Amino acid sequence: MDATCARAAQLRLPSVAFTEHADLTPWVVREQDPMSDVLRRWLRPDGRIAPRGFDVAGYLDCVRRCRERHPGLRVLTGVELSEPHWHPEQTAALLAEGGFQRVLGSVHSVGGPDEPRRVDHAMRTRPATEVVREYLAEARRMAASDAPFQVLAHIDYPVRHWPAAEGPFKPADFEDESRDVLDVLAASGRALEINTRVPLAPELVRWWGDAGGEAVSFGSDAHRPGDLARGFAEAAEMARSCGFRPGDDPVELWLRRR
Repeated sequence: MDATCARAAQLRLPSVAFTEHADLTPWVVREQDPMSDVLRRWLRPDGRIAPRGFDVAGYLDCVRRCRERHPGLRVLTGVELSEPHWHPEQTAALLAEGGFQRVLGSVHSVGGPDEPRRVDHAMRTRPATEVVREYLAEARRMAASDAPFQVLAHIDYPVRHWPAAEGPFKPADFEDESRDVLDVLAASGRALEINTRVPLAPELVRWWGDAGGEAVSFGSDAHRPGDLARGFAEAAEMARSCGFRPGDDPVELWLRRR
């Protein structure tokens, strides 16, 4: 985190938000699923992968130290909640403890709360188009829920795991499902994240405007300091072309200007 703040200063960013992962869902794994050393450490006797719990106190202490060392940078607290609509009690307890300034809601699983599978694992054993549609259906359910999050993270998450054998991913093949998610998200008053780990297709931002979406945020999904703000210039240009503009405060979400 300290190195990321130093990188932010180098890039002359006015602010950075650390939206630490809170993966609340223990995933079902199968023999054919790829298992990194990290995943193996998380493997429980019941055959599920359960990521480590979020050390909120340790995280907040790191943020405090970053603020002290980088007084010219606004460091925001944040959390990315995985499937918060499946875990209301854990979510409520986590948010009460952390008092986070930016709360993202994300979907990393398909299969429902009883048999959740990581999207990348599901892609290896099922048709990719089927997994994408199931992912978008779950994102819609999360957006329609009363789960306490402000921004929908990486609506295009499955694209990261799209099989090369399927050819280029085409957002138009999933337009109806994507527009359905965006319509529900807009009605909820939440924002859409433009995640630059894989450049978000411009169609999705246009569809977000068509749905009446009022705000976007930007996330580089930077797990390493060198990835901070990757692709932001292009993402900002795309957002502007779709009618979104920054406010006076650089930490505010970008709003659609009519």
